[in-house]
Amino acid sequence: MANVVFKARERTDFGSSASRRLRKRGRVPAVIYGHGGTMNIDLDTREFSGGIKGATESTIVKVDLNGINHEAFVKATQRNIRDGEILHVDFYEIETDKVLRARVPLHIFGSPVGVRDGGVLETSLHSIELECLPKDLPPRIDVDISGLKVNQTIHVSNLALGEGIKLISGAEQVVAMVKFAKAEAAPVAEEAAPAAGTAAPAAGAKDAKAEK
Repeated sequence: MANVVFKARERTDFGSSASRRLRKRGRVPAVIYGHGGTMNIDLDTREFSGGIKGATESTIVKVDLNGINHEAFVKATQRNIRDGEILHVDFYEIETDKVLRARVPLHIFGSPVGVRDGGVLETSLHSIELECLPKDLPPRIDVDISGLKVNQTIHVSNLALGEGIKLISGAEQVVAMVKFAKAEAAPVAEEAAPAAGTAAPAAGAKDAKAEK
């Protein structure tokens, strides 16, 4: 579980004008919702931008509000499409003593030996669903495909999961595979053109033997 902590303040002024004033002061409006109800807060924009780097959708962060840490997922970060400015953040608070279900991204790395032997790598899955206590939830799952040979496949069932983690996604789903490249289709032969200097037969021409 990540040790990222964001210092937050209670927000009592609402509306688009109030949000613009906050952002001009280097703060970003946010909300925490979940089992504890909804809390309107604001955060230091620079602190949030730096702390969220490298976080995934299953990274648990802490929001310190009045000395109380609220553990949560960053569920949504709204940005200005023109300049990328952070406009609003949504946190989803979790209960540390209750099992949760979350999607965890897969980090696929390595250069398969099968690709060096002429095969083609295919990856079709980017995250899986797990169930566990918050303390056991990994921010990502590393998948080393270096040893993958031609005609070999890594399934979800082959992934190494930590103790206390239950797999929810289908075990037979394909994470990565190396296949031989399909042979290219032979080009279709073009219709033979008349030899240079030879006139094509006129349409409707009679047989070479004239009728007597």
